[in-house]
Amino acid sequence: MAHPAHLEQTVASPLQFTGVGLHSGAPVTMQLLPAPAGSGIVFRRTDLDNFEIPAIGRNVAKVSYATSLMRQGVLISTTEHLLSALIGMGVDNVIVELDNLELPILDGSALPYVEAFHDAGIRTQRRRRETIRILSAVEVREGDKFIGLYPGSGYRIDYKIDFPAPIGCQQTSIDLAAETYGTFIAPARTFGYKADEKKLRDMGLIRGANTDNAIVLGPQGPENGPLRFSDEYVRHKVLDLIGDLALAGRRIEGHVVAERAGHAMHTALVARLMKDRSTWELAHVPVPQEKASETLTHAALRTPALIGA
Repeated sequence: MAHPAHLEQTVASPLQFTGVGLHSGAPVTMQLLPAPAGSGIVFRRTDLDNFEIPAIGRNVAKVSYATSLMRQGVLISTTEHLLSALIGMGVDNVIVELDNLELPILDGSALPYVEAFHDAGIRTQRRRRETIRILSAVEVREGDKFIGLYPGSGYRIDYKIDFPAPIGCQQTSIDLAAETYGTFIAPARTFGYKADEKKLRDMGLIRGANTDNAIVLGPQGPENGPLRFSDEYVRHKVLDLIGDLALAGRRIEGHVVAERAGHAMHTALVARLMKDRSTWELAHVPVPQEKASETLTHAALRTPALIGA
C-alpha cells in the first residue's frame, strides 16, 4: 500500500457499515466521515444527540473481552477492529457515527474496512503526520503475561500466544512500516471456544456471535473452517493490539513485544506510556523525495488475498 507517509489522511468520502454488535447482539449502523486535519479519531453517538468521544487513552472504560470507551457515562464498545484498520491503513482523522453502543462486528476481522478504503480511497491532507516515538522501555507484567514497548524504527510487533488445545502456542512478527497490514493482519478473525459459549452468554457477552463473524473452536479445531492463515489466531491478537495501542492518539514508532497479553494489558500499556512523558516524544514522519499523490484510489491499495477463502 503506497501512500504519503509524512502527511495526515482521512477517508475520501463517507463509508457506511451495518451489522450487529459482537457482545450486545444489537443492530447498528455506522458511518465513517471525512474529518479535518489534526482532529484525530472521534466517535459520535447519533442516538444520543451526537455525543462525541475521542479515541484517546483517558476515555478507555473497563476492558475485558473487548475495548470500550466512555465519557460522561456514554459508552462506545468493541472499538479495536476499526481502530486497528485506521492505524494499519494510515487514516489519521475520521468521525465515526453510530446509532447504538457497540460497533458492528462484520466478519470478525478488519478486512471489510480495508476493502471499503480500497473502494472509496483515502485523501491526503496538508498537515505533517506525527508519531509517538518510543525513547525508553515501557513494560507491563502480570504473572506470566507480559507486554513492552521499546525504541526502534518503524512499527514492529512480536506477539506470542499460548491457548488451550487446539490452538496451543503461536507467535508472529510484523513490521507495519513494510506496509503489510492489509495483506497479513486485517483478514484475521476473532475466535472463541464452543465450550465457553454458555458461560459467556450467561455473562451477557457474545450475543451477536455466530459462525459468520468468528472462528468457533471445537476439540478438534475450527468448526467453521478453513482458516485464512495457519496462524490466524496470533495474527488476530496483533490486529487487536494495533487497535488498542491506537488509543495513544497516534501511530507508534517503536518495537512492541507481547506474550499472552490481551485487551486489558494492551490498554494498561497505553495508560503507563501516557503517564510517563519521558519515555516518548512526538516526531514528524520524514518527507519522502517523491511528491505524494493527493488521493489514494483503489489502484494504490492492495486488497489482501485470502488463504483458503
